[in-house]
Amino acid sequence: MAKGHGSSIKDDKLYGDLRDEGMSKEKAARIANAKAAGTIDHDSTPLEDRTRDELYDQAKEIGIEGRSDMTKDELVEAIRNHR
Repeated sequence: MAKGHGSSIKDDKLYGDLRDEGMSKEKAARIANAKAAGTIDHDSTPLEDRTRDELYDQAKEIGIEGRSDMTKDELVEAIRNHR
């Protein structure tokens, strides 16, 4: 992942990952900067706005089986159905 998205982006890797997932530049920047600032509350962040890695970690925490083979959309569905 290339760095150097500009000084306004506080977490280059997360920004790049979010852009790779198809998120707009503005939304990716907001999420990356919020996470870098420590202001993201995962309980209030919509599942669709999280990265696949964040969803995977949550699925692991709550014990969803088969999570390694799931896509981001499948992880979102599995987490929603688990609650």
